[in-house]
Amino acid sequence: MTRFADYTELTEYMDRLGLFHMDLTLDRMEAFRAARGVPDIPVVHVVGTNGKGSTAAFLCSIARAHGWKTGLFTSPHFVTPRERVQINRTPLSREVWVELGNEIMATDGGDKLTYFEFQTCLAMLAFEREEVDLAIMEAGLGGQYDATNVFAPRVTLFTPIGMDHETVLGPTLTDIARDKAGAIHGGSAVITGVQVTEALIPLQDRAQLVAARFMFAVDMADPQGGVKLGLSGIHQTANARLALAGWRWLAADMGIKSEPVLERFGLESAFLPGRMQRVAIGGREIILDGAHNVPALEALTAALKGESIRPGAVIFACLKDKNVDDLLPLVRSLSDGPVVVPALENERASDPETLAERLGDRARTAGSMAEALEACAEAPSPVLVCGSLYLLAEFYTLHPEFLTPERPS
Repeated sequence: MTRFADYTELTEYMDRLGLFHMDLTLDRMEAFRAARGVPDIPVVHVVGTNGKGSTAAFLCSIARAHGWKTGLFTSPHFVTPRERVQINRTPLSREVWVELGNEIMATDGGDKLTYFEFQTCLAMLAFEREEVDLAIMEAGLGGQYDATNVFAPRVTLFTPIGMDHETVLGPTLTDIARDKAGAIHGGSAVITGVQVTEALIPLQDRAQLVAARFMFAVDMADPQGGVKLGLSGIHQTANARLALAGWRWLAADMGIKSEPVLERFGLESAFLPGRMQRVAIGGREIILDGAHNVPALEALTAALKGESIRPGAVIFACLKDKNVDDLLPLVRSLSDGPVVVPALENERASDPETLAERLGDRARTAGSMAEALEACAEAPSPVLVCGSLYLLAEFYTLHPEFLTPERPS
């Protein structure tokens, strides 16, 4: 049996599993669950294409405002895998990761788990150990075969479903929605944000098939006027409403009184790095946003216009499985200034030379994120960084101080 002596050995093991290795089946997770048992913890499952992390962050903040000890599992991470598993928004220590990793490896089937499955199991073991009042689980990819789908949720929240990961989930929006609808469990509650018809119908069909209660966030939570959301951008109002609807349903289901003043505090104090996050470096403003597909870039464009922001330059990169024919016109429209395409230390990254050529005359390449920032030194503020969470990860590796709400003085 493999046993980890320290955190370095654990991360080396996870690296060998392969960050991007996928095997779309729940067999290994179900075997581990059968061997280890399922923690008796209320679970909220957050599924969709865009807005999952933001919705989870709002919900976590609202629950914490009400005094709930809250576990949060999200992906991907920026600098360290420890970001993925948090208790009351605090990552677990390296020592706890080692203890939980060894517990997984000592469980039948633990050594068969993929990278994402391993971390999903570690999260639930952590939530059980810490006796959290609520576990918020963000789906990684899809829904039906996502590792998070083995834990029967009290409620499943669906953020807007759009085109992404077509090579894995299917070529049409209906295919993608049908896969995500597989996260709906029999007899559970489902709350959805706004969906286009092609995405909504598969969700409703699945809910009807398994006798799940299907509800709409717009019927359960009104926009709260005067609330300055902790996450910027007009699109965050929909994520906040979905989180608030989910919280109200959960609180009522568990016999807990939801307090409007605490709801508001939770919405205002929510934080998640890389979501239209505005930071300052040397007196210059940088906007960090993980928009990496067409719906997200459209939302980012609307958010910038809503705040009358016109970036002086854009730093952009994306993964090679993206449909760049649809992405690049949106990227060009974000600024009248230069577009800098840095090389990413990622095996799935698109070739920067090819991207820059397709972006046109205003585009240039850079050897790294540091070089890209330097290339934008003379551009008017702000500089926008977008296109991939992995691109943002390289920024946060240079400036980890911006991973937390605290700003340097």
